[in-house]
Amino acid sequence: MHTRAYFDNQGGSPYNETVDIDLKGFISPGSEEERLVQQLDLSRLPRHVAVIMDGNGRWAEKRRKPRIEGHRAGAKAVQEIVESCARLGVKFLTLYAFSRENWKRPKKEVALLWRLLEDYLRKQDKDLIKNKIRVMVIGRREEIPESTEKELERVEAMTRGFDRLTIVLALNYSGRTEIVDAVKKILQDGDLDSARLDEEAFARHLYTVGIPDPDLLIRTSGEIRVSNFLLWQIAYSEIWITPVFWPDFRRRDILQALVDFQKRERRFGAVHARPSEGV
Repeated sequence: MHTRAYFDNQGGSPYNETVDIDLKGFISPGSEEERLVQQLDLSRLPRHVAVIMDGNGRWAEKRRKPRIEGHRAGAKAVQEIVESCARLGVKFLTLYAFSRENWKRPKKEVALLWRLLEDYLRKQDKDLIKNKIRVMVIGRREEIPESTEKELERVEAMTRGFDRLTIVLALNYSGRTEIVDAVKKILQDGDLDSARLDEEAFARHLYTVGIPDPDLLIRTSGEIRVSNFLLWQIAYSEIWITPVFWPDFRRRDILQALVDFQKRERRFGAVHARPSEGV
């Protein structure tokens, strides 16, 4: 199956682009995944998908395993979703990997999380290059452990020229902190001119400058909250919540989210005219 998808700049995004989608070998004939793909309009997929990867600890506890085993299983789920988004033509995938609140967890667990991230990045070198996937990082980077930051900088530099899919890792991230940091930058730059400070100007000072707002926000584990994630950027995002714990999140789940996304009418605050009202 091969098609071309066109992403317009609906909703104020500055992005206009056409991408090729090749699903050969992506799904098995007769599978649930094939049934879901057949329901999709591959020319109307979200450009940017953001994910709150929740439930690693509960997944492990349910199986009477250490919490770190849940995080290891979660890393495997990341691989499958990255591949799925790349094959489907999604251009940006933002993953909430470590929040500023996560520092409150036991020190041993936090240290293992950073080490797990370093190991994951080193193991993904070949796949990132082969599939032309770029890696970016948002968050308070100066507080990230030095060894992890060096690995992140290495991978960012190695993948900077790729554009098939951009993985945005939200690390040591807080939506409120991002907004506060944006205000600080505006003050430092001397841009506090109320006549010129509009939403577009403010957004240029966010961590996500140059990245379109998410079209679809996915949260796993069934919790119904946004957990201080991309508070500015998800103003008009469609939100899809699944009870599935992140380590169990698979290709069929991302496809279900995309099918549901396409059933929704995105109005961005406007009211669509009824047929009798004309246009």
